[in-house]
Amino acid sequence: MFNKFKKSELFILFVVICLIFISEYLYLVENNFRKAIFIGLWPPTIVGLLIFFNLKLKK
Repeated sequence: MFNKFKKSELFILFVVICLIFISEYLYLVENNFRKAIFIGLWPPTIVGLLIFFNLKLKK
């Protein structure tokens, strides 16, 4: 299943998952809501850029 992905894409997805967990930790454990929301907004942005660049490279 993972052989369809490039190593760079797998790394980016790993970073996105880590950011989600960090955001949840900040929100639930440290009660730092602003920082959690700020960090939590980055994963969709990174995934969106990954999709955008993959679509541009296919053309």
